[in-house]
Amino acid sequence: MGCGPTGRYRVNVDAIDDNRQTSLPATFNFRDVGGCLGHGDRPVRRGRLFRSDSLHRLTEQDRDAFAAIGIRTVIDLRRPSEVQRDGRVPAYQGLTYRNIHPEHDDWSGVPHEEGASLARYLADRYADLAQTGTGGLAEAVGLIADSANAPVVVHCVAGKDRTGIVCALTLAVLGVDDADITADYALSSEASARYSAWLAAINPEGVDVPAPFLASPAEAMQLFLDELREGHGSIEAYLRHAGVTDEQLAALRDHLLDEPTEA
Repeated sequence: MGCGPTGRYRVNVDAIDDNRQTSLPATFNFRDVGGCLGHGDRPVRRGRLFRSDSLHRLTEQDRDAFAAIGIRTVIDLRRPSEVQRDGRVPAYQGLTYRNIHPEHDDWSGVPHEEGASLARYLADRYADLAQTGTGGLAEAVGLIADSANAPVVVHCVAGKDRTGIVCALTLAVLGVDDADITADYALSSEASARYSAWLAAINPEGVDVPAPFLASPAEAMQLFLDELREGHGSIEAYLRHAGVTDEQLAALRDHLLDEPTEA
């Protein structure tokens, strides 16, 4: 939902989970990124930025539900080969589709060793992507920063790794606490359980999905953020290094942060 266990929820979590399930039942990890408090106790606006697993499962029957959410722009972070394999979101009228692939090595080249820290493994993969995928990450954040593109939904395959990185970087720029950022990331574990159950249902013979493709421990995202700051000084400095302009960073705050809530 977007806020961690810090007592700063603005909407009931169950209601949000309900809304995600009834709005886009073809997805497993669709949710609003808004709701947490950012700079100056200004909440991140709802209905402007969403995150999801792959939207290729949507059909024309989902058109009305998708239109009701109001999505204007889809940022698909998958590799072109993944898009070719599975397909893309339907070309709904008025929808802008952008396939932006942050360059990174295939994880199969560095498999997770059983018994090794899963959080450490994931954080290392995220660090690798942040190093090689600067252009794609900067382009994605730049699109989110442009209010003309909103509402935006960002997705990859499971909606937890590449999507998690883009959303974490965005929320960090907005001044959201790490506890809330990592809690939002960790919600994808529940979604992965639903996805795994769906895979088992459609593949009775069984599908062996490696743990890193299903888990999203909060510690992994915390390690990634900590080490990115250690290397660049701040998340903003990393994004400038990647190619995001100061104007885009300011625009991001202007349209994604609401007015402070009254005490």
